[in-house]
Amino acid sequence: MAKYEIIDGVGIIPQGITKIEDDAFLDCKNLTSIVIPNNVTTIGERAFYNCENLTSVTIPDSVMTIGDYAFYDCYNLTSVTIGNGVTSIGSSAFYGCSSLTSVTIGNGVTEIGKQAFIFCTSLTSITIPDSVTSIGSSAFRNCNSLTSVTIGNGVTSIGDSAFKDCTSLEYVYCKPTTPPSAGASIFDNNSEYRVIFVPRGSVTAYRSAMVWRNYYHEIYNYDYGKEKQ
Repeated sequence: MAKYEIIDGVGIIPQGITKIEDDAFLDCKNLTSIVIPNNVTTIGERAFYNCENLTSVTIPDSVMTIGDYAFYDCYNLTSVTIGNGVTSIGSSAFYGCSSLTSVTIGNGVTEIGKQAFIFCTSLTSITIPDSVTSIGSSAFRNCNSLTSVTIGNGVTSIGDSAFKDCTSLEYVYCKPTTPPSAGASIFDNNSEYRVIFVPRGSVTAYRSAMVWRNYYHEIYNYDYGKEKQ
């Protein structure tokens, strides 16, 4: 097993390793920052679980996978940048990161796992890139400061309750021309003023699709590529 150290609050990743192992920094209360070197390709399950004083993370393009529960309950984490090499964000990866205000998801991500950002209660907006095809169940549930969501045009499925209980959510920009398959209650208990903007010409398809039709009166045309880039 690789030997990990923390020096003056900074996590030290041993030279030459390609995976930050499962449980590597689990419950490390004295960890405040981490520099992930460019040779790392995998962040293991629970690698930074409950590192409550970790404040920001930049995940380099070399990383391809973020494991389940990787940053679970890092409740002082404020900023995350996910590199373009990452293809999968694991289940509950950022569960309960309640101070998280800024998330940049790289253009290589194809899958956002279930409950990946649930209870990220300080997050105000999120852009899901066009590379993403699947948003897991409850992925952004209970993000109750979230006001705006952009769903990339590559998304084909959205799991149950993905944006449920986002009580401040007012604007959903949904770019796919074909309605993604959708689980139950994906937008339930949002702001009473919430609107869902879909590509011009796709309104009828969305208003008649399973689950989407529950939001019939909130679905409107939008000219993507003009007003909103």
